[in-house]
Amino acid sequence: MTSNQKHAAAAPASPLAFTNFTIDIDAPQGTVHAVKNLSLELEQGEILAIVGESGSGKTLTARAALGLFPPRTRTRGAVVLQGSDVLTVDAAELRRMRGSEAAMIFQEPSTALNPVFRVGWQLEEGLRAHGMTDRTERRTRALEMLRAVGIPDPERRINDYPHQFSGGQKQRIVIAMALALRPSVIIADEPTTALDVTVQAEILDLLRECRDEFDASIVLITHNMGVVADLADRVAVMYRGDLVEVAPVDELFAHPKEQYTRDLLAAVPRLGSGLGPGGEARVLGEVATGTAVTAGTAAASAADPAVRLDNVEVTYSSGFGKHPVRAVQGVSLEIARGEVVGLVGESGSGKSTIGRAIGGLEHVTGGTLEVFGEDITKIRRGALRKLRRRVGFVFQDPAASFNSFMTIAQCIAEPMQVHRMPGGTRAHRARALELLDAVELPASYADRFPFELSGGQRQRVGLARALALDPDFVIADEPTSALDVSVQARVLEIFSSLQRDLGFASLFISHDLAVVEMLSHRVGVLQRGTLVELGPTEEVLHAPQHEYTQRLIAAVPVPDPAVQRLRRTADAEAHLEHPILDTQENA
Repeated sequence: MTSNQKHAAAAPASPLAFTNFTIDIDAPQGTVHAVKNLSLELEQGEILAIVGESGSGKTLTARAALGLFPPRTRTRGAVVLQGSDVLTVDAAELRRMRGSEAAMIFQEPSTALNPVFRVGWQLEEGLRAHGMTDRTERRTRALEMLRAVGIPDPERRINDYPHQFSGGQKQRIVIAMALALRPSVIIADEPTTALDVTVQAEILDLLRECRDEFDASIVLITHNMGVVADLADRVAVMYRGDLVEVAPVDELFAHPKEQYTRDLLAAVPRLGSGLGPGGEARVLGEVATGTAVTAGTAAASAADPAVRLDNVEVTYSSGFGKHPVRAVQGVSLEIARGEVVGLVGESGSGKSTIGRAIGGLEHVTGGTLEVFGEDITKIRRGALRKLRRRVGFVFQDPAASFNSFMTIAQCIAEPMQVHRMPGGTRAHRARALELLDAVELPASYADRFPFELSGGQRQRVGLARALALDPDFVIADEPTSALDVSVQARVLEIFSSLQRDLGFASLFISHDLAVVEMLSHRVGVLQRGTLVELGPTEEVLHAPQHEYTQRLIAAVPVPDPAVQRLRRTADAEAHLEHPILDTQENA
């Protein structure tokens, strides 16, 4: 045996390998070649990022490691997980491998969590299935994982239901479920999609520690190139089912070989670039009065604002009224007609609660909330229904907001049917096709079902549905959270163009500060239900006054691996005595 043969024999086997892997999906419109003859290996202890636009096949490829395929799927090739081909093992062996050999952090936590069971029961479910029979041990492990992912007060929150958590908190619970059995391979499908930048940094540190402490190998599916630069060792780029480029992270960012990779990196939004969503200079729209919304303007305090919040409070009752939760505390804010106000803050800070309250979906327990001059805290049901025709809503989790038994065209047309818009089914479908074109989805998608679309494609359908009634006010709750950077840039350009042309006002809720900078005239910062800072976009994001806003901006990941390494080194020196898995205080 030669020395090279001895070295090959001693080298550890790849924990996950795809060999000539192909996925074909038989759809009513024809066969979709979702993944084409892909060969890729995950090295031991490596973090491998797979990037590409929505529909490129990156999520389907990652889910194949656990044998999770959509209906009417045909596969070829091999997917070898810890020495066993996932495509050929029997059902019992596949169940054993899921959770113990490999686990998945799903993209949309609202659909991954069962709404009728407490989160503690769901955390313990996987432990029971894999032989942990001691109840106390299961409970201890569940609490440990909730602390690890930064859920506050885990001893109490472990008995809550999924709907009692914010979108970002639900994402953290899903991560805790995936980490509970300490698998050797972790498939992380957009693990930071719904998280603000400060919590995102903690989750990335947590995933990095899982790699370093437990020698776990991680496949990271993400559209956030800042996250890729911060976490990945190697990057694989996919485009329309093809693997177009694989390179170490430093090499890929510094010297991308393929034109598609260069275009992808060029589309990354960067805080402080001052550019609009298409790369052009950011152009602010004008309010209905004809006054441009620029720094120092008083447009938001016009006599007839689209929305006015005066000392608004929203309190949730829980534990039979024994543990009220004040989600929003004394928030005062005005949004002028034609103005876009960005709302940022950590998960659970009350951003989505304010948006839902404006749409009449949450009960306001204090203060005054007026929408187009109507106080919705006192409005009658019929008048509220009429008012809602003027308000569009882009929900945070598009898959959870769609009826899975309805086609895409029916989902978009649903608001028109609910509000009995004239024209009938034919006119409603024509409007749906027009909106699909507006968000750059082909007309052939009209007869598909939501499960047949990628996460980013579903997000665009959600935007189309929000515009179905030509609203005067749009509540956009994380409208680009599931989009890759190239599609995100186009969707933001569409949103900005439509907002300028139609003149609707908007509350733009996001954890991505670069996106907020592109679209918003003013920015409000929420912390634990309190509005701590509000002002023109340039002032808040480039000269923040509040300490919390300064922390948010400092935590924004930069799409540059060298810069991210310097940041981690500086952070490690500042927090040497605070390991990630033991720091509930940092949550």
